[in-house]
Amino acid sequence: MTTLAQTEAPAQDTVVHLTPSAASQIAEMLSKEPATPAKYLRVFVEAGGCSGMQYGMVFDERRDDDLLTELHGVGVVVDGISANYLRGSTIDFSEELNGGGFKINNPNAHSSCGCGKSFSA
Repeated sequence: MTTLAQTEAPAQDTVVHLTPSAASQIAEMLSKEPATPAKYLRVFVEAGGCSGMQYGMVFDERRDDDLLTELHGVGVVVDGISANYLRGSTIDFSEELNGGGFKINNPNAHSSCGCGKSFSA
């Protein structure tokens, strides 16, 4: 059995970063998930949204070709294709009434829509 520490990506290979507030919210959400094999936060990019590409985040198991990093105690996996679009991004969480929730700050996005959930590369 492979442990997280054995598969953790070195700091220079970290694709996305989590702020402490995002990590805290994700850890709380994971604690409410049913007991299953190791679940990680999967961050990905797919076609769609009003700007051409959109972000996605789900709890998922690790796949063989995933890049894995542990940030603030949260395991984060990103597939190789999404890594090309997400490298250097930071995920934050805000509890503000207006505009609260998860936000992805992506330095690779040339433009993004007003909702912040889609972008063009």
